[in-house]
Amino acid sequence: MTHPKYYAPTGGHPGQEQLLTDRAMFTDAYAVIPKGTMRDIVTSNLPFWTKTRVWVLARPLSGFAETFSQYIMELQPGGGSDRPETDPKAQGVLFVVEGAISLTIEGETHVMEPGGYAYLPAGSKWTVHNHAGPIARFHWVRKAYEAVDGLDRPEPFVTNEQDVAPNPMPGTEGRWATTRFVEPDDLRHDMHVNIVTFQPGGVIPFAETHVMEHGLYVLEGKAVYRLNQDWVEVEAGDFMWLRAFCPQACYAGGPGPFRYLLYKDVNRHMPLTLLQR
Repeated sequence: MTHPKYYAPTGGHPGQEQLLTDRAMFTDAYAVIPKGTMRDIVTSNLPFWTKTRVWVLARPLSGFAETFSQYIMELQPGGGSDRPETDPKAQGVLFVVEGAISLTIEGETHVMEPGGYAYLPAGSKWTVHNHAGPIARFHWVRKAYEAVDGLDRPEPFVTNEQDVAPNPMPGTEGRWATTRFVEPDDLRHDMHVNIVTFQPGGVIPFAETHVMEHGLYVLEGKAVYRLNQDWVEVEAGDFMWLRAFCPQACYAGGPGPFRYLLYKDVNRHMPLTLLQR
């Protein structure tokens, strides 16, 4: 895969002649936020960011995402922030889908273009700006870091998808692969943000049912996705949230690859707070 594609919303509003019918769904087990809902009217602003607007895809909420938040950030030329993160407990991942940003972490500056990926530990000092000119858009996934006594905290790093070899899933003849930016056995990390790629005809051949919560943003292509008891059509620009234990499967029909940015919480004991009430 030499030329990956990355869908990014541009906002705007549909014409008054458009039908109201859409694919948006919100259930106890999953939600689908189609690309057509990411309009100007649903953007937000954040403190200490200039020339920036945000689409909020997920936030911690009873009956919705419980472990993470996910934004699509849109920076106008000259936009950005010298104080982007106001929560000292929040770690983050940035993934660039359009334009270019200048990310400075602990005094070191990196220019990130489409496919650029950065891990930002909780409490790290970083800034981000759009100095390149055209509008820049990137994902920002945030999670409160769960420190464990005896484990070091992870270090920041910056890379690009094109510099990371995908890992084919065993027994799939290369039709299903995962680009992992963090090794699964690195217990310092309590979240993974990966890219999953299905070639046309590739499938998840069973209903995955597991403890990990998921956020999935479709970067490229289309597929039919099994969510709980429903089969849902999804395409580039759609976002899916899957609650822990929500059954899931996938069939990528083509004609090109089906790829998504995947969040999951990992490598920690299950909190027992509910049992202690």
